[in-house]
Amino acid sequence: MAGRDPPVPGRETEGLDREKVLHRHLSMLASGNLNERWRAAEALGELGDSRAVRPLIEALEDEHVEVRWKAAKALGILDGREPVLPLIGSLEDDSLWVRMGAAWALGKIGDPRAVEPLIRLLDDAKPRVRRMAAWALGRIGNPRAREPLLRLLGDADRDVRVAGRQALDEIGTEREIPTV
Repeated sequence: MAGRDPPVPGRETEGLDREKVLHRHLSMLASGNLNERWRAAEALGELGDSRAVRPLIEALEDEHVEVRWKAAKALGILDGREPVLPLIGSLEDDSLWVRMGAAWALGKIGDPRAVEPLIRLLDDAKPRVRRMAAWALGRIGNPRAREPLLRLLGDADRDVRVAGRQALDEIGTEREIPTV
């Protein structure tokens, strides 16, 4: 070791560390342990590496809600076009958490292919899901969502009405919108 400086703690080659973290989380996502899988899905979104997209898309089919929900959210953080169709499929998941996560992700991604499926989600039985669909439609900003969002202004849930109004404000409309 003569002639070489000792490594400085915390200054290891960042790229190698990032690779190790990525591969560790990809392995965890494929493990049989539920806690490892949902934690890995969450961490892969935060890591922001596009190589995680395909495994996260596969995790949308996991048997456990926690994994599917975290995978949907992670795909929204990664913000690519590849997961749009699988996320649209997740809008029909039995779990309201997965439907909300998929709507959130689609809103973050902003792909216009999600507009019609999100409009259908405005009729969901769960107010939280309707609210998230409205938010996503506002983020996407497509004028096709105006009329369906206007219908939300009469929703029984106040938070859904507010979300509909905010989405309409983001999209813009030619006519006056009543106060919620």
